[in-house]
Amino acid sequence: MLWGTAGVAALGLLISMEIAARYYCDGAPGPMTSQVKDLIYAPKPGPLYAGMALMTVVLTWRQRFVAAGVAIGIDSFFALGRWAVGAEPPGGHFFGSGALWVMLGCAVIAVTRRTGQDRVLLLKGVGLGLLLVAGRKIGDTWLLITAKTRPTVLDPYLAVADHALGDPSWLAGRTLAAIGPIGTHVLDYVYAQLAVAAAVVALYQLRHVAAERRFPRHHLVRTFLVIGLIGPAFYMIFPVVGPVFAYGPGASGTGGVHWALANLWPHTPPPFSAPHWMPYDAITPRNCMPSLHTAWATAIFIHTRKGPRLLRYAGTFWLVATLAATLGFGYHYGVDLIAGVVFALTIEAALRSHARGWDRSGIQLVAYGTSVFAALLVSYRHAPMEMAAHPRVFGPLLILAMTSVVYGYVRATRLWDPKDASARQPEPRPEMA
Repeated sequence: MLWGTAGVAALGLLISMEIAARYYCDGAPGPMTSQVKDLIYAPKPGPLYAGMALMTVVLTWRQRFVAAGVAIGIDSFFALGRWAVGAEPPGGHFFGSGALWVMLGCAVIAVTRRTGQDRVLLLKGVGLGLLLVAGRKIGDTWLLITAKTRPTVLDPYLAVADHALGDPSWLAGRTLAAIGPIGTHVLDYVYAQLAVAAAVVALYQLRHVAAERRFPRHHLVRTFLVIGLIGPAFYMIFPVVGPVFAYGPGASGTGGVHWALANLWPHTPPPFSAPHWMPYDAITPRNCMPSLHTAWATAIFIHTRKGPRLLRYAGTFWLVATLAATLGFGYHYGVDLIAGVVFALTIEAALRSHARGWDRSGIQLVAYGTSVFAALLVSYRHAPMEMAAHPRVFGPLLILAMTSVVYGYVRATRLWDPKDASARQPEPRPEMA
């Protein structure tokens, strides 16, 4: 029932986003049309192959090698066909379609060749992979809709509120410029490959699915998808483009100094003045509040805590590098990151409470995280001048608010996982004779 409901909801969301894209974005293709094109035109290979990798957790090792070989073979066939006719692939991508064909083929096999629990398990695996791919398509469409439907942005409010934290984006931007191109390339890769890192962690968590013939009650993909489903709704409520756009030359081919209030980022902090709405172009996504890159990196960090040492180190590195990239590239303000951490912990607490059964501690934690998140948004919008005028008061208060949610989450999860807590306790020493 749960998976069937999720499938119907996903289909309804895809249809709605397709209609919205046609209406608001001057006939631009929506996620369904874009997905169909990916069957022929080579898309970005990372998300599709990551989705196929997640699907293979329900397959045996032999079936996994067959699926990978078929995907590579299909992509090679398409690449040779394009080369033969002299067609240049869009975006310079040569591979990707094969993974989508394999996932769709596995869905057909599940319906026509499998029965009972085997059919259900394979359909769940296919659904997991396609949801990851569809989520990216829906996200891209939603970002375009935010740019088309929100002609003005609230960046001056966050820039003023960020004075309470010492303008961290300006500081990180200058630091990154001083580090040089190597550090820039590393952070750019980390920032762009967040979904691939999540797939690696999810593959570790789901490594026993094929043997046990069932999925665990909670895993990273659930948190990732829910963050991506709920988070973008706040982009319409609190439209923000980021300091490199509102106070700099823009990035990724959008924005520009002619749209910015002033060309200040990252060398000159914004002036301390009363904030106001500002117009911006109809291309740049309003995707800053909250920082979903921070939320997703926080989720990766949380879900690597029970893994081996190498995975824990990788989760920590990905979180720190993502925070540095979001600030250093001017994509976010410091207050965005605080909201992103609180948002991620609240979503994670809600999903874990749902998986284990709601109790008083779970309800209290989710209610508290929701209240703190709402209070942050209200304060950013209605009290930025007060925050900037008293940084020694409001700066620590912002950090304290985030820390209190972190502490509440850690305290609650230790009660939920007594075995893990006891495993961390040192063994008692034998008494001296």
